[in-house]
Amino acid sequence: MRPQIIVFDDDPTGSQTVHSCLLVLRWDVETLRQGLRDVAPIFFILANTRAMVEAQAIATTREICINLKTALQAEKIENFILVSRSDSTLRGHFPAETEAIAAEFGEFDACFHAPAFFEGGRITRAGNHYIAEENSLTPVHATEFAKDSVFGFKDSFLPRYIAEKTKGAIAAAEVEIIEPRATGNDFSVYLQALQHNRQVVINGETQADFDQIVPSLFAAVAQGKKFLFRSAASLLTSFASLAPQPIPAIAMGHYCHSSQPGIILVGSHVQKTSDQLTQLLNLETVQGVELDIYQCQPNGDRPQYLATISAKIQQIFQANKTPVLFTTRKFVAHTSSEQAIAYGQNISDSFNFVIRHLPTDIRFIISKGGNTTNALLRQALKLQTVRLLGQIMPGCCLVQTEATHPLFPKLPIVLFPGNVGDRHTLATVYHRLQKKT
Repeated sequence: MRPQIIVFDDDPTGSQTVHSCLLVLRWDVETLRQGLRDVAPIFFILANTRAMVEAQAIATTREICINLKTALQAEKIENFILVSRSDSTLRGHFPAETEAIAAEFGEFDACFHAPAFFEGGRITRAGNHYIAEENSLTPVHATEFAKDSVFGFKDSFLPRYIAEKTKGAIAAAEVEIIEPRATGNDFSVYLQALQHNRQVVINGETQADFDQIVPSLFAAVAQGKKFLFRSAASLLTSFASLAPQPIPAIAMGHYCHSSQPGIILVGSHVQKTSDQLTQLLNLETVQGVELDIYQCQPNGDRPQYLATISAKIQQIFQANKTPVLFTTRKFVAHTSSEQAIAYGQNISDSFNFVIRHLPTDIRFIISKGGNTTNALLRQALKLQTVRLLGQIMPGCCLVQTEATHPLFPKLPIVLFPGNVGDRHTLATVYHRLQKKT
C-alpha cells in the first residue's frame, strides 16, 4: 500500500518535479487535514525555514510536527513518510530540521540523504554530490553555493558533509552509502536491520535509480520501519509516481485568462539568475525596473521610494510591456546569518508593496527566487493553500490562485528557483505564458 507522502519544504520550490498536488502555506490542524485528505499521494508544507535563523527554523518545524500528529490521528492515517525537503546544492538547516522532527515523532530507524535533482543537473555518485553542466561535473563544494553566508560548507563527499554539519556528532565513517543499481533481493533485509537513526546516503544519477528502491522502502515502512528522508526534489518524483501532467509545459499559456501583460519578479542573486535576467532584458516586449536593495531597508525614505517604483511599473503596463522588477545584482556580503536573513526579509517586503499595487487583471506572475516567492504567496497574496498544476520548464512550478481570490482570481504564478535552468530558461517561461492558446 502506498504511504501518504508529507513534505516539509524549506522553501516554496520543492514541488518542482511533480504536479496536481496541494501546497499548504499554513500548518494549523485543519489546513493539514485538508492536505492529508487531498486526492494526490503527496502534499507540501511550505515552511520556508531556509529563510529563518536556526532557532526559528527549529521552532517552526516542531510546531508543524505537533499539529501534524494531531491531524494524522484525526484522519486515522498510520502509513506515511516524512520528507525534510531541502536544496539540491546542500544549503539548509541540517541537522537542526531533522532533529526537530525526531524530537516530536520519536527516533527514526534511519535518515536517508538524497540530494539529487536530475532536472537541475544535480547527481550523487559514489557518495559525492555534483552539479552537471555543459558536459562537466563540478563538486558542489567548488561552486558559489558552498560559499553561502548562512549555509556554507567545505566538502561534497556526503559522509564528510554530514560530519561537518553535525560538528562530529556523526562521524563520516558511520554514514552508509547505498548504490540503487546494486540493490538486490537482500535490500529488504538491509532496510529491516536499520535502527537508531542510521545515516544513509542514496546515490542517484537517473530517475530510474530512485525508482529502483522506492517499492522496498514503501514495503519496509508498511511493516513498521520509521524512516526520515532529507532530500531534494527528484526522490519525490519516484515517491509520487504520477502520470504526465494534464497540460504539457509548452501549452501552459492555456492557464492565462487576461490579455494584459504580466509581471516578472527577480530576487535571487546567484549568477545563474543574473545570466537569465540579462537574456530576458534583451527582449523588446519587456522593460526592467531595478529595485535598489539598499533603499529597501527600513528608513524614512522607503515608502516614497517604493511608490516611485510602483509608478514606473504602471507606466510600463500602459505601454503594453511586461515589467521586470529585479534587485540590484551586486551587494556586500553580510557578517552574520541573522543580518543576511533580515536583509532578505526587507527586500521581500518591498516586493510585496509593489504586488499589492498592481492592476488586478495582470496575465501572470513569474517569481524568481525562494524568499521572493514565499513572501509573494504567503504575505502579498495571503494564500492558505494553492494547487500545483505542473512544470512549465524542468524544475519550474506553475500554480494558480482560486477563482475566489479577492485580488487576483485564477492567476497563474510560476515558482522559479534561483539555481535552475540555463541562461535562456527565464525568457522561455515568459514566452510560454505570453503565447495565446
